Amino acid sequence: MSDDDYPIVPWTANHFSQANPAGPGQEDVPALLRRVAETIAGLGEVRIVDLVMHNEATAYGDWPSIVVYYQTKDS
Repeated sequence: MSDDDYPIVPWTANHFSQANPAGPGQEDVPALLRRVAETIAGLGEVRIVDLVMHNEATAYGDWPSIVVYYQTKDS
C-alpha cells in the first residue's frame, strides 16, 4: 500500500468515534486502544489520517474517547 493508492482529496475523510461503555472501567485507556485497533482492523485496507483522543469528566470519573479519521481507496 502506498500513498499513491489514496489520493488526497481536500476536506474528505471518513471518521468514527469510540469509547468504552459508560460506568466502571470506562477510564481504561489500554482497553479503549484495543477496541479501536479491532475496529480499524475490521475496516479492511484503509489509510489512517489522524487519531484524536478526548477526555470527558463524568460522575464515574474520566471517560476517554478516540476519533479516528481515515481514507479508503474509494473516498
